[in-house]
Amino acid sequence: MKELPVRAARWSALHPWRAIVGWLVFVVVCLGLGAAVGTHSASTEDYRVGEAGRAEAMAAEGHLQRKPVEQVLVSAKGGTPDRRGIDAAAHEVAARMRTLPEVESVAEPRAAHHGRTPVVMVEVTMRGAELDARQHVGPLRAQTAAVQRSHPELVVEETGGPSISQGVDAQRGSDLALSEAITLPATLITLLLAFGSLVLAVVPLLLALSSIAAALGLSMLASHLFPDAGVGTNVIILIGLAVGVDYTLFYLKREREERARSGGRLGPEAVVELAAATSGRAVVVSGLAVAVSTATLYLAADVIFSSLATGTIVVVLVAVASSLTVLPAVLVKTGQRAERRAQRRAGAPGPRWQRAARTGRNGAGRGGRVWAALTRPASRRPVLTLAVSVLLLLGLSAPLAGLKLVEMGRDTHSREVPAMRTYDRLNAAFPEHRVTHQVVVRARADRAGAVAGALTELGRRTQADPLFTGRPRLRTSEDRRISVLELSVPYLGNSAKARTSLDHLRSTYLPATVGRIPGAEAGVTGDVARTTDYPAHQSAKLPLVIGALLLVTFVMTALAFGSVVLGLLGVALNLLSASAALGLLVLVFQGTWAEGLLGFHSTGAIGSRVPLFLFVILFGLSMDYQVFVVSRIREAVLRGVPTRQAVLDGIGSSAAVVTSAAVVMVTVFASFVFLHLIEMKQIGFVLAAAVLLDAFIIRILVLPAAMTLLGEASWWPARGLRRTRRTAPVPVGVG
Repeated sequence: MKELPVRAARWSALHPWRAIVGWLVFVVVCLGLGAAVGTHSASTEDYRVGEAGRAEAMAAEGHLQRKPVEQVLVSAKGGTPDRRGIDAAAHEVAARMRTLPEVESVAEPRAAHHGRTPVVMVEVTMRGAELDARQHVGPLRAQTAAVQRSHPELVVEETGGPSISQGVDAQRGSDLALSEAITLPATLITLLLAFGSLVLAVVPLLLALSSIAAALGLSMLASHLFPDAGVGTNVIILIGLAVGVDYTLFYLKREREERARSGGRLGPEAVVELAAATSGRAVVVSGLAVAVSTATLYLAADVIFSSLATGTIVVVLVAVASSLTVLPAVLVKTGQRAERRAQRRAGAPGPRWQRAARTGRNGAGRGGRVWAALTRPASRRPVLTLAVSVLLLLGLSAPLAGLKLVEMGRDTHSREVPAMRTYDRLNAAFPEHRVTHQVVVRARADRAGAVAGALTELGRRTQADPLFTGRPRLRTSEDRRISVLELSVPYLGNSAKARTSLDHLRSTYLPATVGRIPGAEAGVTGDVARTTDYPAHQSAKLPLVIGALLLVTFVMTALAFGSVVLGLLGVALNLLSASAALGLLVLVFQGTWAEGLLGFHSTGAIGSRVPLFLFVILFGLSMDYQVFVVSRIREAVLRGVPTRQAVLDGIGSSAAVVTSAAVVMVTVFASFVFLHLIEMKQIGFVLAAAVLLDAFIIRILVLPAAMTLLGEASWWPARGLRRTRRTAPVPVGVG
């Protein structure tokens, strides 16, 4: 780790054009290979967890698994409803759908009344797997649109799982475009303020975008090992832009500092090598910390978390590679160009980059004094500062006690998706289509009669229960080993009554009927069962993932600085900032007071994936600041400065770049608050809040106060550090 960044920077500085062209070739090759092999998307089988997953597997064994279904609604547009016209249009829809190869079967039209308006529904069952249907629903929607054009006096509209998924995908694409339109200009402005140079501001942005492009290609390759759950692109853009800009920012800031410190005595190549020996190593350590921390998500044994982990790891490692290879080459070329331009100016007091270095040094001094003033409470009254800061963070964490987790299912999607508005009208007119439970039983073929009798009795009992509606539907596989009983519930899937109906099935009706058949395996699946079992599965894996995460964070920090104390301190600080950010998330999204401000409809709960994702990603990202800030403190200590003063020096010298990096990250994450998907909105909000807390409370107040109190004990047992202090007056740090 100590030699790799320096060697990479030295080679790039000596061969800048080779490094730049090589990087561009790498990006193109990654994209080309990714496009050639394509993305391997997760299948229905990859999502199966808990009892619902086992039941689905049994149903699939008997070819009785759920099929993708579309519903077409036909109703009057206004005025006097023409029932004959509605029926004629519905039969036309059915006839058109039966001609499509994507369609397996079409049910006879069914009528209902939504208020005074008659509504006729045509239910269409599609061929193929449930998850693949959204790719093939286009022809069905085209036929629905054709019927609408031929009957302008009616409303002919389509909904269903495939249509909703297609609509949500389109909305996600437009949301990401909006996020980029917000993020890129805001990031560029931040970098302009940080560097005062358009060239230096554009470099981090271009490198981050090229890293994202390469990572997208590599993620397609990786999807053949870890299937993509449809979230890979989102996380690559989200994390890639944040860390890509940050890593470049760390390197650029250090290069400018080394240039200013040299006073014009060193050329661009030597300055870049000095920056590589310090910030270059910090980038490597930070990148590895993010990658290793994120890898703990694989322990959740969940396809969505595996997809999130793969995207994050790939884009972070690519961003590290760009900072170590092409960035030094770009800096050398820009430095040489500035030097040549300055030399052509007659009477100039010195090379332009040398004058900029002196200006930057003066500016840095003023900034250092400002941040030294901000950290003065931590050095003069560390006990009071630490106590107040920790109490503040604990207060922000208090709402976490009321955390409620829920799987964000279909009912939480934005109503700006047309298929969702039709879905609401379907639920109102045909309440029996709101929720369907599937009771799946597997037994020997010679017990098929007993199984059918038990399921018939189960259905009879549910008909006397107001939580259920409609007539039970029993199906049996050709080999008579698998049986499926479908039961309707007239409540939305995210309602308490729908969950209660599932509980009645699993705890009362199933044991009293099918449970009495020796050797029979039974389970309940369906939308409610899925959204119930998924959070339970995560809760069971949570201790393992969090335990591994804490261990990884401790080990990475301890190895980076040779200090057990700093390893433990890093874990504690990350827990504080993550808990406080989660508390803010609960306060904002579980209530209704911020709905108008942030543009969402509260579900009264937090997406079940959000807390675990936050903990893992935040622990990794926090290492950026931890490594960069503490390494500056360590450098001062190695020069013989007492730890108390070294804390002030380290914070003062690193605060400006940490602040700029934090602003970039917050801008990227906050842009996701404008997305329609409630889970992505929550993730963007909580990551932005966590970065703000980490950069401006943890690193400015809590960390310096804690290290001031610990003093020399902060570095225990770093014997090598003490030896270096005695023998080397100007050592090389890690950031």
